Amino acid sequence: MSTILQVIISILGMTGIMYCLYFMKNKRYSFTARVLTGLALGIIYGAVLQSIYGVDSVVIKQANGWFDIISTGYVRLLKMIVIPLVFVSITSSVINQNSNNLGKMAGLIIGVLIATTAISALVGVGSANYFDLNAKGMEIGESESQRSEYLESKLEDYKSKPIQKQIVEIIPTNPFYSMTGQGSSSTLSVVVFAAFIAIAVLGLKRKKPESAEFFISMINSLHDVVMRLVTLILRLTPYGVTALMTKFISTSNYSEILRLLNFVLASYIAIIIMFIIHLIIITFIGLNPITYIKKVIHVLIFAFTSRTSAGTLPLNVEAQKDKLGVDEGYANLSASLGTSIGQNGCAGIYPAMLAVMIAPVVGINPMDPVFLIKLVIVTSLSSFGIAGVGGGATFAALTVLSAMGLPVGLVGLLIAIEPLIDMARTALNVSGSMVAGLVSSKIMNKIDMDLYNS
Repeated sequence: MSTILQVIISILGMTGIMYCLYFMKNKRYSFTARVLTGLALGIIYGAVLQSIYGVDSVVIKQANGWFDIISTGYVRLLKMIVIPLVFVSITSSVINQNSNNLGKMAGLIIGVLIATTAISALVGVGSANYFDLNAKGMEIGESESQRSEYLESKLEDYKSKPIQKQIVEIIPTNPFYSMTGQGSSSTLSVVVFAAFIAIAVLGLKRKKPESAEFFISMINSLHDVVMRLVTLILRLTPYGVTALMTKFISTSNYSEILRLLNFVLASYIAIIIMFIIHLIIITFIGLNPITYIKKVIHVLIFAFTSRTSAGTLPLNVEAQKDKLGVDEGYANLSASLGTSIGQNGCAGIYPAMLAVMIAPVVGINPMDPVFLIKLVIVTSLSSFGIAGVGGGATFAALTVLSAMGLPVGLVGLLIAIEPLIDMARTALNVSGSMVAGLVSSKIMNKIDMDLYNS
């Protein structure tokens, strides 16, 4: 059978799956049920493709090129709406609140994000120690060596920007440039700009109420349009999840995963424990954790399959506001800040595990109390400082390892399993931001309990 015919058959198979999801929609299956079905079908179809053609097959490569129209297209649509959503949501939220509450709201949210990151670092340390992770016995191949060289070069770039400068760079010199999504801290820069615009409008209410009312009306109308656009895009989630999962499973190298199975297991155990801690925190503030899971499962599934906290932001806001009953201002701010600050998975668990794994290579006892205290403090603070350089796991690892005096090049050893563990890390990041929104809004009595419990 020719390659072209095999690719066409693969595409027809995906088309059939898409029709199945569309059929479920017409039969009024719940949104969560369709997302879970898409996830399952994506896993099965990806496994079938790889078992038939092999991981390095031209057929899989070409078929995934077509599947990208759905998967990458959907992720790009979500990213397209992130900046407009952040701007109008933050602006409208602050306009409709007392400006004195803005500092309390931001302080609470950031506090929860950083506190949960400190906890996640301890969980990462515990998991790495339990599984006895050690970089000494790990082999370095060509791809790992190249990755190590890349990280070493990134470290030099990073050292040229101290944390103070990275934080200052969150304040935009050209807000319209930040609104294009360019720059490592564009989302946070838009948050800062939107907050200042809103505070200015609140001040204008006293001196020029007509101008303030006109602007408020314009922002509210724009907010309604953007939220309608978000709703339209979110309807495509089941299809995007299916295509994303199919591509991941069909291109995963299982032999490489097995080679580093210990680290994969340790990572997932740590992430699961941290998810449980999230549920304990939710229970502690008087909310039902089962309700939380039911209402946000589709958000976590998309974060898992897409590996993008920023791309998940529209789903995050929608779930907090419309399903969990979180006040709009708290939902918008926690989701926006959570894309770059206090990421429990990428900036908490991951760097801490790497530090414990790499420390013995340079003769340091990773369980030494002084080392552990320093690691938790550095990890917590770096989860905020990392915001200025994008907030990714790689930068988090660079920050923590360099601050601890550990070699960063050994991170390249994990290149083969990076996508697999990054999926769960991203889901944990998003859960952390939603927990921050829930906790802060509950403390400030800004949550609709009837909507949460409905």
